[in-house]
Order: sequence, then C-alpha cells, then structure tokens
Amino acid sequence: MSECNLCPRKCNIERDAHSDGSTGFCGEGSTVRISRAALHFWEEPRISGTEGSGAVFFTGCNLKCIFCQNAEISENGRGREVSIEELSDIFFDLKSRGALNINLVTPTHFIPQIRESILLSKERGFNLPFVYNSSGYDSVDSLKLLEGLIDIYLPDFKYMDRELAKKYSNAPDYPDAAKAAIAEMIRQVGCENVIVRHLLLPLAVRNAISVVDYLYDTYGDALCLSLMSQYTPLYGTDKLSDRQKERLSAYPELHRGVTKREYEKLIKHCTDRGIENALIQEGEVAKESFIPEF
Repeated sequence: MSECNLCPRKCNIERDAHSDGSTGFCGEGSTVRISRAALHFWEEPRISGTEGSGAVFFTGCNLKCIFCQNAEISENGRGREVSIEELSDIFFDLKSRGALNINLVTPTHFIPQIRESILLSKERGFNLPFVYNSSGYDSVDSLKLLEGLIDIYLPDFKYMDRELAKKYSNAPDYPDAAKAAIAEMIRQVGCENVIVRHLLLPLAVRNAISVVDYLYDTYGDALCLSLMSQYTPLYGTDKLSDRQKERLSAYPELHRGVTKREYEKLIKHCTDRGIENALIQEGEVAKESFIPEF
C-alpha cells in the first residue's frame, strides 16, 4: 500500500496514510472494506449454478464508471472494515451456506490483502474455487500476485472506443489495459476458465461490436463471451448521490435502458461472425432487482 500503483491509474499514493485524508482514485486505504457478502444467484450459470455464488463486494473502485450500477459502494463508500482473518472467516461462512464458489467483486484495489486472505484460507483447508470479478481495468503485475490462487477470471471488457472510455470512465487507456489484463488471465488459467463480459450501453452498439470482434479475432471460440443487455439507468432514482445525479445529467443517453433493437443488432453481428461460445440474456433483465442492497 506504499506508493500504490496496483492498477493502471498508478496514483503513487501512500494508502497506509488514508487516515490523514490521502487517497488514490479508488478512495480506499490499506484496510479491506466490504459492503456485502451473500449468496448471489444472478451471475452467469457457470458461476451461480443452482446453489448460488458466494459474492463478496469490495468497497471502492479504481474505474468508477459514470453509469455504475453499484454506485453506493464504488463511489459513496458504503462498507465496513475487515481484517485478513475476518475476510477468511467470511469465505468459510459462505461455504457453510452452500456457496458454489467465492466471487470476489471489484477486487482490484485490494489484491495484496485478498492474496493473503486466500493463502490463509487454503492453509485452513478451504477448497472452494475463487472467482476474480473485475472491471477489466487491471495491471498485469498485480494480477501476477494472484497466480495459482484464482480458478476463474470474470473480467469486463467495457470499451474499445477510447473516447467513450474517457467520457464515461476517465480512462482513455482502458482498451490497452483490458487487452493486457485478459491476456494475463488467460495465461494463468487458460481460455476455458475465463469469461469476458460486455455490458451493452445505449447508443454504443458500434463499441460493443468492436469489443466482440477483437476478442473473437484474438481468441476465437476458445474464449466465452457474456453479452449483457441488463444496463439499468439509475438517473431519477434514490440510489445516486447529488454529485452523481449532477454528473449523469450531462449524459441523457444514459437515462434509458438498452433497446431490443440495439441488443438484437449486437447478437446478429455475433451470429454473422459465426461466434458460438457466447452467453446472451433473454427477456426483460434491465431491472433494479439485479442491483443488490448493500
């Protein structure tokens, strides 16, 4: 946590000094904070199964998309501190409740602590798979700290369009970072243990097609894609702070969900390309019920 450069933002901040007001982009200090730990049934079928995934949601975020569905924890800081030992205890508690795996949600900015907690858990006999569920905005060097500890990688690939990445996530380097991160994930566990998500945004079909084309041209059907239409606009709800409402007011295109026509255009492109290893969402999924209470 000293001179923290865990993610591509490379803030170079002394996160151990968080108590004095010093903070990097993620907004978090050196002590792990979590906002929720519970069985989660709405991930991809392989992740949730019928038993549910043991989802641990970490407070803070190194990307902070303006349209974030979990803004309560990524930006508003809702959560409680846990020690390395307490985090391990949480893993065991989720296992006792029947979790299929441990799903580490938005873990990037706490990789060193998560690593220590996984190692401790394994020393204590823990044997469930670990899922690393991130925005895709990860550093290769940081991911290498997890080699041999993660069983399934579940990253997003949000943008191939640098202008869109800058506009919505203040991260024009996102495409390069995500490409490198996914390559490292595949090196560690193989394509068969990586699922790459893409959340289609309103008016962003071209960006989605570019993401799909890159992944398919690079990895073919060896890599599973998860193409999501569940974007849920939070503008006008009580889930955003006044600051977030003000920021989102400048982006009226994000005040609506994805249309059926937009999503069908993306799926048709995949079909035309001959993509077979992909998960799609059917029916009406853009609901606030997909957003857990923190």
